Parts: sequence; structure tokens; C-alpha cells
Amino acid sequence: MSMRWRGSVGVLWASTLALQTGCAGNKADILHFLREHEHQVSAIEYRVGIPDGLAVSAPRILEIDGEEQRIRPDGKINLRLIGDVKVAGMTAKEVAAKLEVLLSRYYVDPKITVRVTGYNSKKYYVYGQGGAVGPKPYTGRDTLLDAVISAGTNYASWTSRVKVVRPAHDDVPVRTLLVNVDSMVKTGDWSKNVLLEPNDIVYIPPTPAAWLGMRMREIMAPVGPAVQAYTLPAQMQHLPDVYNNDNNTTYYYGNGGYGAGY
Repeated sequence: MSMRWRGSVGVLWASTLALQTGCAGNKADILHFLREHEHQVSAIEYRVGIPDGLAVSAPRILEIDGEEQRIRPDGKINLRLIGDVKVAGMTAKEVAAKLEVLLSRYYVDPKITVRVTGYNSKKYYVYGQGGAVGPKPYTGRDTLLDAVISAGTNYASWTSRVKVVRPAHDDVPVRTLLVNVDSMVKTGDWSKNVLLEPNDIVYIPPTPAAWLGMRMREIMAPVGPAVQAYTLPAQMQHLPDVYNNDNNTTYYYGNGGYGAGY
């Protein structure tokens, strides 16, 4: 390897470490994240939206008991006896209370329970090195560890430097939190297993080695065809021999796997 090439690799490596370690965020940002072990309820009170699914339980009211509805684009569901009911923006308890009021015209002291069966209106996002990155349904009890596990990490995932980004909203600026998930799992320290909020971004970066490998592939990609142009003629000279060998070979399968006999 030439000195120039070694220097380029060194610059890439240094750049990798700078990129991956320079975004730790302010330690005070942890105060803006709810920690899962300290809260028995969700990070925010879940309010249903379009197109969440709802299930209604009312044992004394056979017309609607067991009814399952998906909230329509107009924010409403439709139930027998009471027709269209606007529910978007309400909690499950508020929806149940509204249905009880509407059904009180037909039943004395109706008792109704509503639960969310399809969390489709709110998302959080997992980005970076994982087998299943992308938008995830937000349920109100989603934690950082949930997000990392659902992403399906691999050898290229730098799970000791996972970053949670909470986008700016209203007058609150963007907040970031850097978490060593590996340490969390090994030590059982759940102090940074934060509850996520809608639109949070969980970024799983590549390891320095994986990042360097990807950058080197990008650098080598333009010269790949040129290299093939030099090596292809030599390879073509041997094609007849390869063809003859392949067509005069008997393959068999034994306890040790595939083999070849001539």
C-alpha cells in the first residue's frame, strides 16, 4: 500500500471517529426525556387519529358489543343506534365516555370500554444500520430498547453509540441523547431506556470499521469497471477449461456436504 493510500485511509478513519463521537449532545438533554422505569404511563397520553383501529366492549349493549372500527378520513366511526361519531383527537377513555352519553338515550347507565387495536396514526423512526429500519407504529409505551431490538441489529451496528433525536416543536429546540445500549443490556442499567415520543428518530450508526468499508467501496466503485477491463480478457482465456471441467464433473451430496468426483 502506497504512502498516499495509507494517508487517505488514515483521513477516512479519523473522519469516521469524528463523525461518530462528535454528536453526544448536552448532558442536560436527558432531563427532557422520560425514562421508562420511572413512569408507569406513556410518555404522552395517546390520542387516537386517522386511521387507528378501535374495539368497543359493552356486554349489556348487544348492538355495539364487540364492534371493531377503523377511524375514517373524516375522523369518525359509525355505530348502530348512534350513527357517526367523531373520535379523532380523543383518548380511548374519552371515546368511551362520549359513547356512554350518546347511548344513554337508549340504555340506563350504559357501561362501555374502548381500546386501541391499531396504532397507525403516529410513528417514530429508526434509521441507520439495522435489518428493519424505517417508520414504526407509536403506541405510547415504546422505549429506546424496543426500537433497537425491532430494527434487528447486525455486525455493522454500533449499538454502543445509539442516538435519539427529538425534533423541535412549539418553542422547544431539537434535543439529542446518546445512549450506550450495549452497556445497558450488559449491566442492567435502565436509566437511559427512555420512552419515545411521536416523530422521534433513533439513529443506529455504523461501526468505524463498517463506515470505513462503505466509504472505500464508494471510492473504488468508479474504478471497478476499469479493473474488470484489465482482468476480464485473462479470465476469458480460461473459460473453455472451466466449461470442460464443469461439464465433466459429477457432483454428489454426502454427510459432509457437496463434493465433486471426476
